[in-house]
Amino acid sequence: MRLTPEQQDEVAGQRGEARPTRRATVPALEEILYEPLPVLDRGFIRVVDYMGDDAAIVQAARVSYGRGTRKVSEDRGLINYLMRHRHTTPFEMCEIKYHVKLPIFVARQWIRHRTANVNEYSARYSILDNEFYVPAPEHLAGPATTNRQGREQALDGAAARRVLDLLRGNAERAYAGYAELLNEDAAGAPIDPARPALARELARINLSLGFYTQWYWKIDLHNLMHFLSLRADPHAQYEIRAYAEVMLETLARWVPMAHAAFLEYRMNAATISATGLTVIRRMIQGEQLDQRSSGLSAREWRELMAVLGRAPQR
Repeated sequence: MRLTPEQQDEVAGQRGEARPTRRATVPALEEILYEPLPVLDRGFIRVVDYMGDDAAIVQAARVSYGRGTRKVSEDRGLINYLMRHRHTTPFEMCEIKYHVKLPIFVARQWIRHRTANVNEYSARYSILDNEFYVPAPEHLAGPATTNRQGREQALDGAAARRVLDLLRGNAERAYAGYAELLNEDAAGAPIDPARPALARELARINLSLGFYTQWYWKIDLHNLMHFLSLRADPHAQYEIRAYAEVMLETLARWVPMAHAAFLEYRMNAATISATGLTVIRRMIQGEQLDQRSSGLSAREWRELMAVLGRAPQR
């Protein structure tokens, strides 16, 4: 279950309430405000608040009071210029707040980005739900041969079923142990009065990284785009990339001009080292190069060839 009945009632109340405001609002983002957007098997992302829009970026860059007679094309050109030349401060004028339900192991990756304000559900004070992440069979794979932290070859049917059975079985046993340690029902009353309960802050030790947690995560647009440039990248772990891709869709609704510039100059662009740029110039002049004559390391050479869409020559 992605949302508890209480959360469903809260979402319905939030979406049913209209508030007049003089602040800038974005109709496309208002359409999905508070709505849980599904991620993975039980997770979600909700946009719960935001401040600013494309015009706020432009306003901050020009330090002006309003749009005046500026054309949309001029605003787009300025945002493209800011993105292209990495003038980041105007993008910091916009902020967004998400409510996220995610597996604990994804949260531990996510929290490495220390440029946001975070408040996580506390298992010291509350009881975690019996919800854990189980990967879809197509996302079960063995370790990559060239990257210790990645995955590569998908597991076959029997092997995949064994992994899924182990994951489900371990999680079910872990939660059963957690519930036994807590020794309390939903109302907080002892299940077995003859047996002492363990404090919630200790009982949670029994849970694994696959269980779901929740948090509120607030960040400015500049740092959000940095997060997405890393976590929506094809090399990112699938599970956190699934969240980043949904957030990328919310970015397109919120600040479409900044989103387009972000894709053009960051997500779908490439950064080339000084040596790599020299190699490209030599290749344009017709010189036949391999990794040894390029001056690049083997890894840098592979990365450059990937950017150029060429098979690496040794």
